[in-house]
Parts: sequence; C-alpha cells; structure tokens
Amino acid sequence: MSISSCATASGAIAAPDYTLSPQFRDKGFVNPAPMHAHSVGEMARLWWTFLFDKPKGTVPRQPVPVHSLTREALLAAPDNTLYRLGHSTMLIKLAGEFYLTDPVFSKRASPVQWAGPARFHAPPIAIEDLPPIKAVILSHDHYDHLDHDAVRALAPKTGMFLTPLGVGRRLVDWGVDPGKVREHDWWQETELDGVRFVATPAQHFSGRGLGDRNSTLWASWVVLHGDLRVFFSGDTGYFAGFKEIGAKYGPFDVALMETGAYDKQWPDVHMQPEQTLQAFLDVRGKWLVPVHNGTFDLGLHRWQEPFDRIAALAAARGVSMATPEMGEALDLKGPQAGRAWWRGVE
Repeated sequence: MSISSCATASGAIAAPDYTLSPQFRDKGFVNPAPMHAHSVGEMARLWWTFLFDKPKGTVPRQPVPVHSLTREALLAAPDNTLYRLGHSTMLIKLAGEFYLTDPVFSKRASPVQWAGPARFHAPPIAIEDLPPIKAVILSHDHYDHLDHDAVRALAPKTGMFLTPLGVGRRLVDWGVDPGKVREHDWWQETELDGVRFVATPAQHFSGRGLGDRNSTLWASWVVLHGDLRVFFSGDTGYFAGFKEIGAKYGPFDVALMETGAYDKQWPDVHMQPEQTLQAFLDVRGKWLVPVHNGTFDLGLHRWQEPFDRIAALAAARGVSMATPEMGEALDLKGPQAGRAWWRGVE
C-alpha cells in the first residue's frame, strides 16, 4: 500500500485504515500467538537491572574491527554483495542498485543522543558518502532499527522506503515524500526493477514512546532477485511462522538471522541462539549470517556471547555460517565463513 494513495479530495494525506489488517486487534497490532505480559514488579526489576546492575562484559573494551568503505569502492563492487554496516543495518548491491536494511547511523539507539545505548564502532561509511539508495527496507520502528536522523538524511538520496503498516506513516510525519513510501502487511510484496521484496511475519512488538505500543506492525523480509533468495529476520522471537516462510519462499541462499539482545526474561520477542538456529533450519537457509549484535549494548549477556553460542551450535549441526566484519564484503552467491573476529576483542 502506497502512502501517497491515501490522499483525500483536498489533497491532504489521510491516515490509512490499519484496522482492516488481519494483524490488527482492538487498539493495535498483535502476534498470532499470545505473548507473556510482564507485571509491574517484573518490569521494575528489569529496568533496575538494565540501569544499575548489568553484568560485566556487555561492552567491548577494545575497538571492534571495521572496514572503511568509500562510494567509489561500492560502485565498483560486483552485484550480489552484502556489507554489514552494524547491528541490523545491511547494504546490499543487486543489479547495480543499492538497498539498505534498518539504517541506524546515529551514535546512540535512543530517543536522545546524550543518553542510551552507544555504538561500539563508527559506521563503515557515512550517509553522505553512500551512493544513491534504490530502497530502504524497514522491519519495525524501535530505535535500534529506525533512526530518525538517518531517515531524514537518507530521504533525498533514496528512491523508496518499504515498511510494515504504520511505519511508513511515521516517515511521512518526519518529512519523507509520501510518494516514496510503500507500506506492507504480512505477505504483501513490492517489485523494484526486477527485485521482489515480500513482508513476511515476525513475532515482536513496536513503539517509540509510552503511549504508542503496537500502533505499527513489525515484519521480516524476503528478497528475491533472479535465482538469489535472501531472508532478513528483523527482530523476532521464535514462532511457527518460520516454517511457513521457508515453505513459501525457501530455500534461501543467505539468511540474516537475529542473534543478540536476548534474555530469558523476554523470550517472546528475541530468540536464544538455539532458537535462531532452529529458525534458520525452518526457513531452509543455506548460509547463516547472525545479525543484531556487535554494535549496541541491548542485552544482559557478554557482547561476544551471541557469536560464541551460535558459532558452536552451527558447527555442531554442520550449518554453514558467515561472520563478516563490519564493512567487509560478503558474496551472497558464494559466501565465505570469515574469521571469528570477535574472539580477538576484549
């Protein structure tokens, strides 16, 4: 659904009717299966731990390795190349065009830049140095996936923003041209010059403030171009929908799977590494690339733990896994495992 198609007779942009979505119930979007609701006491203890009692090692004491990128190098790079820019931000080159997932370039994943989780490393390339972006693909509206300043800076050089329901409306409110925004419910798709993008289910939640929880939808994404198939999980807990995605669109050459910021206290919205591996098998992936890690301190585990655990699990099951360094090129048609770079960083 294009935001620009929702104009009124007066020319003003009318708010789309999200209540028509099968994912909408009562006052917001919901997951297919009921989720655990934290009590006030549980939430208070959780916030106390986050603010005052985090374990040691959640932030690296040494620099994370980063490969600096230039516009010239990107333009000269072959098609079917992926660059991990940090956390869940991926730059993908397909058919001579560039696509960007969940672009976060700010210093902090936070409503303010003077407090909140700070980056472990600088982005491999600044927004102003990026080549033109054919499309930005957004999974949901949390601060570590939707960066207001990045969106504003990217808007002039981006052809299209592909979002779940409601997230596109946020972009328009921030000044993005409505004609550049397409919103999607689960299983809806867009094709851009031969590249297909399908918004697929995820198990998560949304919101950027105290009063807007679940006012927008969340999604994973399928990217199809020729015989190349890529899956991007976005943020999600483990759920039965992975098998349906795999049955409809797998096998995937590369699956970018959330692996990080997990904890037993919030099992519904982020996967433990064992669940990440099972989700990868469910979607019928060939190469696993663990993401949602290595950039921000958003969990209660050592920052290296997601890499260590998923690497051990993948090795035990004979799963091919690639762990590119930030800014390092990954050939989507012929991935290489890369080195265990996190093990050399304290």
